[in-house]
Amino acid sequence: MKTIKSFLVITVLLLGTSAFAQSKKDKKIMADAQKAKTTLLETSPGLERFFDESAGYVIFPNVGKGGFIIGGASGNGVVYENGNAVGLADLKKLNIGLQAGGQAIIEVIFFETDVDLQRFKTEKFQFAAETSAVALKSGIAFNAKYKDGVAVFALPKAGLMADASVGGQRFSYKAF
Repeated sequence: MKTIKSFLVITVLLLGTSAFAQSKKDKKIMADAQKAKTTLLETSPGLERFFDESAGYVIFPNVGKGGFIIGGASGNGVVYENGNAVGLADLKKLNIGLQAGGQAIIEVIFFETDVDLQRFKTEKFQFAAETSAVALKSGIAFNAKYKDGVAVFALPKAGLMADASVGGQRFSYKAF
């Protein structure tokens, strides 16, 4: 009887931990997000105040975007609450207008309050066409402000894209 109980306890523990374990892809995204955060802070030290004071943030370390008249972007990221990773996010963007080229960027979205972060986590969160990311240059983050509880920054990594288009971004969230 003790053997059966021990077996059941071990089985439950193994199944429970495997349900919360991250896949190899998830672990890579998390490692890339940590590297991206370091790169963002090296490029624009003014972001440190956002990382320290925001209710949470999501880092998309590898967003690929491209298009010719019709364009799109996608990427995977890590959601942080109070500095701790709490889940993964997915970004999809579709736009139309004058655009050509391709580009890889790091995108970070900061949430001013817990309510703003919870809205991201519980809804199919999306940005309107007029919401855009601040392209990071030296010193620009010092003067940046939240708009509707959200501040968005983008750092180009590679490629070149000319873009005068409208569209929106849609996000999804999956807790660990």
